[in-house]
Amino acid sequence: MARALVSHLDESGQMHELLSHRARAAESSAIRDLLRHAEAPGVLSLAGGLPSAAMFPVADVKQAADCALSERSTLQYGLSEGSADLRAILAGPDGDPSRVVVTTGSQQALDLLGRVLLDPGDQIVVPDPCYVGARQALGSTGAVLVGVDGDVDGLDTDSLADRLADGLSPKAVYVVANFDNPSGAVLAAGRRRMLTALAERYGFVIIEDDPYGALRYDGTPVDDVGPASDNVVRLRTVSKTIAPGLRVGWMSGPDWLMDAAVVAKQSVDLHTSTVTQAIVGRLLGENEWLDNHLAGLRPWYRAQRDAMVEALDTDLADAEFGVPEGGMFLWVRLPGVDTTTLLRSAIETGVAFVPGSAFAVDRNLSEYLRLSFATVDRCEMSVAVDRLAESVARAA
Repeated sequence: MARALVSHLDESGQMHELLSHRARAAESSAIRDLLRHAEAPGVLSLAGGLPSAAMFPVADVKQAADCALSERSTLQYGLSEGSADLRAILAGPDGDPSRVVVTTGSQQALDLLGRVLLDPGDQIVVPDPCYVGARQALGSTGAVLVGVDGDVDGLDTDSLADRLADGLSPKAVYVVANFDNPSGAVLAAGRRRMLTALAERYGFVIIEDDPYGALRYDGTPVDDVGPASDNVVRLRTVSKTIAPGLRVGWMSGPDWLMDAAVVAKQSVDLHTSTVTQAIVGRLLGENEWLDNHLAGLRPWYRAQRDAMVEALDTDLADAEFGVPEGGMFLWVRLPGVDTTTLLRSAIETGVAFVPGSAFAVDRNLSEYLRLSFATVDRCEMSVAVDRLAESVARAA
């Protein structure tokens, strides 16, 4: 036995050859490794997509937890698809709870959909740039990620239509329709209708990921993608609106897909925490609680966004960006600056961001960076942007 194990040891004495092909193919992101330094004391981070802890409804969560824990069944195993009470709340008065699956955050929904939809070599269309977590979850299946460009109106559905006509045959199209991460774009109503029509014509699934839709500060909401289509699966979460530590998300979609996702979830974690499901159920089931909570959350984030925009206009005049109507991010272009190279200098100066290359599928996004306005104290926003401007000046 000892002799057999020796053949698997590399020079460092580690047994990497025992890892699966999938695990060995996975690579740690150099950018993520570098961003670990953003946690150092004194560094102001504009990098993470974290909601502000200052806005967590701690007292309400505690009260809901106390109520939930008054019943011993809250601590018992639960259904893989989620508790019946919570699924009924999430489905809404006109929805079908049987088509709702509660997940451990919407990130798990992405993983489950990758498991049940994609085989190695399958094609899946994603926006370019694309949310890093989606790239990892969907790409880890061995599927081929096909990037489609977009603009301020979101994914370019005309370009997608041309590529489909030329023979592109995806199993699915992934899109963050509201306040895309990282671009902040909102998929226009006409493009939503066109995307739905393309899905029904060519037979692919639309994965509509919507963690930010409730965080709209300006403008008018746009209807969901394909509200009555069986080609759409919707991903939602309380991570950005209540608290990510609860790890409660959900997806809703056609029976054949939800049934497969439940079977996959059984082998992953059996079920999402019954305790946090009960907490979320009590909060969302309370009349007007969420509306009242969002009424305080939205203006707070709007002020955060406005503070960052003002700081950029003042201290970084060469920056090119649009002002999103919601969400948590500004997608910024610095002409002539390699933002991946800039990151190391910026961290040394005391500020962190995410370079555009982290979100790239096929495009060259080396001049772009994503800035989050969610977590830095408003009074420190100008300091953070001033440090970024100093790093840019040093790199020139």
